[in-house]
Amino acid sequence: MTIKIKNVKDKLAANNYKMTSQRRIILESIIENEGEHLSAEEIYARVKEEEPGIGLATVYRTLELFCDLNILHQLNFDDNCRRYELNHENKHHHHLICINCGSITEFNDEILEDFETGIEQEHNFSVTDHRIKFYGYCKNCQ
Repeated sequence: MTIKIKNVKDKLAANNYKMTSQRRIILESIIENEGEHLSAEEIYARVKEEEPGIGLATVYRTLELFCDLNILHQLNFDDNCRRYELNHENKHHHHLICINCGSITEFNDEILEDFETGIEQEHNFSVTDHRIKFYGYCKNCQ
Protein backbone atom coordinates (compact mmCIF):
# COMPACT_ATOMS: atom_id res chain seq x y z
CA MET A 1 0.00 0.00 0.00
CA THR A 2 2.88 2.39 0.74
CA ILE A 3 4.07 2.35 -2.88
CA LYS A 4 0.57 3.13 -4.17
CA ILE A 5 0.19 6.04 -1.76
CA LYS A 6 3.61 7.39 -2.73
CA ASN A 7 2.71 7.14 -6.43
CA VAL A 8 -0.53 9.05 -5.83
CA LYS A 9 1.28 11.62 -3.70
CA ASP A 10 3.78 12.15 -6.54
CA LYS A 11 0.98 12.46 -9.08
CA LEU A 12 -0.84 14.99 -6.92
CA ALA A 13 2.35 17.02 -6.46
CA ALA A 14 3.04 16.96 -10.21
CA ASN A 15 -0.38 18.57 -10.67
CA ASN A 16 0.07 21.14 -7.87
CA TYR A 17 -2.07 19.34 -5.28
CA LYS A 18 -1.13 18.15 -1.81
CA MET A 19 -1.77 14.80 -0.20
CA THR A 20 -3.98 16.05 2.60
CA SER A 21 -4.90 13.81 5.50
CA GLN A 22 -8.45 13.57 4.15
CA ARG A 23 -7.27 12.58 0.65
CA ARG A 24 -4.95 10.03 2.19
CA ILE A 25 -7.64 8.39 4.32
CA ILE A 26 -9.98 8.21 1.30
CA LEU A 27 -7.22 6.65 -0.81
CA GLU A 28 -6.35 4.17 1.96
CA SER A 29 -10.00 3.13 2.18
CA ILE A 30 -10.15 2.50 -1.57
CA ILE A 31 -6.89 0.52 -1.49
CA GLU A 32 -8.02 -1.55 1.53
CA ASN A 33 -11.28 -2.39 -0.25
CA GLU A 34 -9.79 -2.91 -3.70
CA GLY A 35 -11.99 -5.02 -5.94
CA GLU A 36 -15.20 -4.04 -4.16
CA HIS A 37 -16.14 -1.19 -6.54
CA LEU A 38 -17.38 1.10 -3.78
CA SER A 39 -19.75 4.04 -4.25
CA ALA A 40 -18.98 7.47 -2.82
CA GLU A 41 -21.45 6.84 -0.01
CA GLU A 42 -19.83 3.50 0.86
CA ILE A 43 -16.39 5.11 0.88
CA TYR A 44 -17.76 7.92 3.05
CA ALA A 45 -19.22 5.45 5.56
CA ARG A 46 -15.85 3.70 5.87
CA VAL A 47 -13.72 6.82 6.22
CA LYS A 48 -16.24 8.42 8.62
CA GLU A 49 -15.44 5.64 11.12
CA GLU A 50 -11.79 6.66 11.17
CA GLU A 51 -12.22 10.41 10.55
CA PRO A 52 -15.56 11.52 12.04
CA GLY A 53 -15.10 15.13 10.89
CA ILE A 54 -14.92 14.32 7.20
CA GLY A 55 -17.86 15.38 5.06
CA LEU A 56 -19.54 13.64 2.16
CA ALA A 57 -18.78 16.66 -0.07
CA THR A 58 -15.05 16.19 0.65
CA VAL A 59 -15.30 12.55 -0.42
CA TYR A 60 -17.08 13.54 -3.65
CA ARG A 61 -14.51 16.27 -4.43
CA THR A 62 -11.62 13.92 -3.74
CA LEU A 63 -13.07 11.17 -5.92
CA GLU A 64 -13.61 13.68 -8.73
CA LEU A 65 -10.01 14.91 -8.41
CA PHE A 66 -8.66 11.36 -8.38
CA CYS A 67 -10.67 10.57 -11.52
CA ASP A 68 -9.47 13.77 -13.24
CA LEU A 69 -5.88 12.76 -12.47
CA ASN A 70 -6.51 9.21 -13.71
CA ILE A 71 -5.85 7.73 -10.27
CA LEU A 72 -9.34 6.22 -10.19
CA HIS A 73 -11.85 5.01 -12.77
CA GLN A 74 -15.49 5.88 -12.32
CA LEU A 75 -17.72 2.93 -13.21
CA ASN A 76 -21.40 2.58 -13.94
CA PHE A 77 -22.91 -0.87 -13.56
CA ASP A 78 -26.41 0.29 -14.51
CA ASP A 79 -27.54 0.36 -10.88
CA ASN A 80 -27.94 4.17 -10.76
CA CYS A 81 -24.78 4.41 -8.69
CA ARG A 82 -21.31 5.59 -9.65
CA ARG A 83 -18.62 3.28 -8.37
CA TYR A 84 -14.87 3.66 -8.19
CA GLU A 85 -11.78 1.52 -8.63
CA LEU A 86 -8.07 2.18 -8.76
CA ASN A 87 -6.60 2.76 -12.18
CA HIS A 88 -3.93 0.15 -12.69
CA GLU A 89 -1.76 1.22 -15.60
CA ASN A 90 -1.41 -1.58 -18.15
CA LYS A 91 -3.86 -3.84 -16.29
CA HIS A 92 -7.09 -3.52 -18.23
CA HIS A 93 -9.94 -5.70 -17.09
CA HIS A 94 -13.65 -6.23 -17.60
CA HIS A 95 -16.59 -7.04 -15.34
CA LEU A 96 -19.12 -9.83 -14.88
CA ILE A 97 -22.24 -8.52 -13.10
CA CYS A 98 -24.77 -10.82 -11.46
CA ILE A 99 -28.28 -9.54 -12.18
CA ASN A 100 -29.62 -11.34 -9.11
CA CYS A 101 -27.27 -10.50 -6.21
CA GLY A 102 -25.29 -7.66 -7.82
CA SER A 103 -21.88 -9.25 -7.30
CA ILE A 104 -19.14 -7.95 -9.57
CA THR A 105 -16.28 -10.13 -10.77
CA GLU A 106 -13.28 -8.74 -12.61
CA PHE A 107 -11.65 -10.65 -15.45
CA ASN A 108 -9.02 -10.07 -18.11
CA ASP A 109 -9.28 -11.78 -21.46
CA GLU A 110 -6.56 -11.60 -24.09
CA ILE A 111 -9.07 -12.49 -26.82
CA LEU A 112 -10.81 -9.15 -26.22
CA GLU A 113 -7.47 -7.33 -26.36
CA ASP A 114 -6.70 -9.04 -29.69
CA PHE A 115 -10.19 -8.09 -30.91
CA GLU A 116 -9.48 -4.44 -30.06
CA THR A 117 -6.20 -4.54 -31.99
CA GLY A 118 -8.04 -5.98 -34.99
CA ILE A 119 -10.63 -3.18 -34.86
CA GLU A 120 -7.87 -0.57 -34.76
CA GLN A 121 -6.14 -2.07 -37.78
CA GLU A 122 -9.27 -2.75 -39.83
CA HIS A 123 -10.77 0.71 -39.31
CA ASN A 124 -7.58 2.76 -38.93
CA PHE A 125 -8.90 3.83 -35.54
CA SER A 126 -6.96 4.45 -32.34
CA VAL A 127 -8.86 3.02 -29.37
CA THR A 128 -8.04 4.89 -26.15
CA ASP A 129 -10.39 3.02 -23.82
CA HIS A 130 -13.23 0.55 -23.66
CA ARG A 131 -15.53 -0.86 -21.02
CA ILE A 132 -17.06 -4.29 -21.33
CA LYS A 133 -19.70 -5.58 -18.92
CA PHE A 134 -21.32 -8.99 -19.10
CA TYR A 135 -24.60 -9.54 -17.25
CA GLY A 136 -25.84 -12.90 -16.04
CA TYR A 137 -25.92 -15.08 -12.95
CA CYS A 138 -22.97 -15.85 -10.68
CA LYS A 139 -22.31 -19.42 -9.55
CA ASN A 140 -24.20 -18.80 -6.28
CA CYS A 141 -27.34 -17.54 -8.05
CA GLN A 142 -27.54 -20.02 -10.93
